Parts: sequence; C-alpha cells; structure tokens
Amino acid sequence: MGAGRWIGDLGEGLGSQLGLADPVVRLGVTGLSRAGKTVFITSLVANLMDRGRMPQLLAAADGTIEAAWLQPQPDDTVARFAYEEHLARLTGPEPAWPEGTSRISQLRLSFRLAPRGISGLWRGARRLHLDIVDYPGEWLLDLALMERGFADWSAGMLALLPGRPGAGDYLAALAATDPAAPFDPVVAERLARAWAAHLRAARAAGFSDCSPGRFLMPGDLEGSPALTFAPLPDVPGAGRRSLWRECARRYDAYRARIVTPFFRDHFARIDRQVVLVDVLGALAAGPAAFEDLRRTMAGLMAAFRPGRSAWLARMVGMRRIGRVLLAATKADHLHHSQHPRLVALTEALLREARDRADFAGARTAAMAIAALRTTVEDELRRDGELLPVVRGRLEGSGRQVAFHPGDLPEDPRRLLVPAREGAADWPGRAHAMAGFAPAPLTLRPGEGLPHIRLDRAAEFLIGDLLR
Repeated sequence: MGAGRWIGDLGEGLGSQLGLADPVVRLGVTGLSRAGKTVFITSLVANLMDRGRMPQLLAAADGTIEAAWLQPQPDDTVARFAYEEHLARLTGPEPAWPEGTSRISQLRLSFRLAPRGISGLWRGARRLHLDIVDYPGEWLLDLALMERGFADWSAGMLALLPGRPGAGDYLAALAATDPAAPFDPVVAERLARAWAAHLRAARAAGFSDCSPGRFLMPGDLEGSPALTFAPLPDVPGAGRRSLWRECARRYDAYRARIVTPFFRDHFARIDRQVVLVDVLGALAAGPAAFEDLRRTMAGLMAAFRPGRSAWLARMVGMRRIGRVLLAATKADHLHHSQHPRLVALTEALLREARDRADFAGARTAAMAIAALRTTVEDELRRDGELLPVVRGRLEGSGRQVAFHPGDLPEDPRRLLVPAREGAADWPGRAHAMAGFAPAPLTLRPGEGLPHIRLDRAAEFLIGDLLR
C-alpha cells in the first residue's frame, strides 16, 4: 500500500475511534460469474435511499435513518460505480440488464442518523459513510493463488480437467509439448490461448473454479508475459531456461504484480463482505458444476481473512472482515413455497465455507435473495392439482411465460452427496432455469426497486452500524 493511502487509512481510522470524524465502513460486493453483482448494488443503494420496501432493516423501520444520499467518489484512483446509468437501464420503458462487472468500482452512500444515548443530546445527528466496493468475482479466485506455488497450482488445475468443457483441446496441446524443453514463446502463447479458451468454456458451462481470473478479463494485460503461462505437469530439476521454469516465473510475476496489489490496495481494506452465488444456475448446469461451486466457495473463504480486528489494527488499515453474507441470488425464479428449500440447499452447499469463516471469528449468514424481483407468483391447474409457478418476461423475446423449474428436494443431501460422488443419476437434472428480463416498473414515491429479502441482507451486513 502506498504511503499516501496508508496515512489516509490511519487518519480515517484514528479519527473514527476518537470521534473526530464520521465513521466509514467499506462493504465489498463480489460474486462468481452471472451472480448479479451490478444489480445487487444498484438495488441496494436505491432501497437505502428510498426505504419503503425495507421493513426488515430496523434502522429504516424505526426512523433512525433520517436521510441517505450519494457523495462524491472517495478514492481518486478507482472508477465510480455507474449507479445512475444502471438504475436507468433497470427502470426505463424497455428495462434491460446492465453490463456485468469488469473492473473495480466504488460508490459512497452517506447516512444521517438520529441521535442516540446521552451523547446524542449534545452531539446531535450522526453520520455514517458506506463505501461500496464492486469487483469481479474472477479476481477473487486469484487470491487463493497467493499461497500456492506454480507446481501446486498446476497439479490442482490439471486434476480438475477431466470432464470439463474445452479440456480436451488443452490436454491435446499439452501432450504435444515438452515442459522440460527450452522455452519457446510461440509454444507458451499456444498453451496460454488453449488454457484461456478452456476457462471461458468452463465458465459458460457453469463451472466456478476458473483461474487465473485475469485470463477471463485480461484488459490491457492481454498478450503480456504475466498472462502467458499455463498449468504444466511437474518437472523436478527443470533447467533454468526451460518452458516449465519460465511458466513458473511468469506465474510468480502474475501473483506479485497483479494479485498482490489488488489484495493490498483494495481487498484488505474491506470491513464487511457479501458474496453472491448463483446456486440455481449451478444446479441447472449439472452435478459437476454444482460440486465445483461447493468446492470453490469453501476455498475462497481462506482469502477473506475473516474475523474480529482489534481497534489498533483497524486504525492502521489492518482490517479483518467482520461479517460475510453468502447470498444465493435469483430467488424470484422460484415460487415462495420453494424458498425454504432453496435456503436449506444454500446453507448446506456453503456449510464448509461458513465453517471456515466462523472458525476465524467472523459472523456469517447464508440466505436466498433477489435484488430485483422480475416475476410474480401464480398457480396453474395440471392433472387436477394446483401447480405453483412464477410468471415473467423472457429475456430476448420479451414473451410472458409461466414457469415451474421443478421442486427442490426437502433434504439437500439428495443433491450434495450424488454431486460430490459424481453420480450420473442426479436428482438435480429435473431442475431447469429460465432467463427472465427485468419487468417494467411503476415506483411510488419513497419506494426502491422490488426485491426479495434485500432488507434482511442489509440488516445483517450493516444494521448494527446504523443503530
């Protein structure tokens, strides 16, 4: 971390501890591919400013929040989250989903809070600043690389390849390569392209563990040596100028020059974190993708450094994330009668991830949400019985449909155990997904965007700070 930012964090932390400055809380928002990060932030901000749909946020329900408004971007080196643009796309005459997250961005939302306690008699209303930090989930995957050397990472990724989309092309390219041979940039580029193509195919098929993340979002780094390597079988005693040694060197450069600065300058400063998870999408993608999501989420928790942080550590920027919300998105794709089963499935799927965070002292929660509700509920009569469905507008065609994705099992183990064992006969095959588009909205004054349990999510993440 640069000296200027370190001093800024020190001053900010010291001022907050001594009551000389308004407290600032940094909320990190991330999620794996297609989990809905941009929509979550847009809806959260809209509903915190217009709180008519937030009864489970206690500070909103009891009037403690007197006002909430957007402030200028607090960090001159980070892009501002395009809140107004995203909100316009979601609420326009022809609503559409906003573009997904491709870079770090930030937004500051400030609250004026009613005075409380004896000190409130002379201090008056309080202020709290909430800095919301948005970053691609693919980058989060890279944090696990900080403690893995090239040989360890390569072995892990190669072990995952059987059965994954695009794996055959990469394995064919690898079979035609001698890792112990002298380094050839053409060979390295061919392997890197094949590995990146595999990662893109795996992500499109619903797989979660797709690292290195910048291979999927290279930006200005595309074609650079730091993004021109690939996993190789271990070659003990490989020569200094061999392909294996050069790929290992580039892997180390990737960690040192790309991953570490992100952790140091952004991720390590986060106080609260929400991780959005497309559980239903993984379920529809099949048992291999479902198990991959469970394993990936468990591994990610090691990167969060969760747990309580002493006040002195907070003053100097050595924060530890105190609360982590693991949220299954797209709950509006199910009738509410299925929501308890989705919550149970989410809790079971993320049990190992939660246990790792709880062990470190952080408070965690798992819940099913929809940051923007796109459907309404209905019932259809089929074979003499009422079938609970949701109605919505299909993405692309705009056609209104009634949809029943299939019932989730009461016992999550009916899905988790076969997925972990790689069983071919998997109950999740009966579950389907529909791509719903945002519905046209008519918002009354004081109302944010329609949602499912976003108020409960906000209460867990920041409710204690607002009271």
